[in-house]
Amino acid sequence: MVTFLVSGVIVGIIIGIIRNMIQDKRKGKSLQCGCDCKSCGGHCH
Repeated sequence: MVTFLVSGVIVGIIIGIIRNMIQDKRKGKSLQCGCDCKSCGGHCH
């Protein structure tokens, strides 16, 4: 029972991280620097 509980918590954390990464990408934020690449003048590439 504890194994399933811990596994569920870990899966929940991973899903949260992936969701956050998808939302950041939709907002135009870079995964490398965390800045808004639309306003950085190409320095993210």
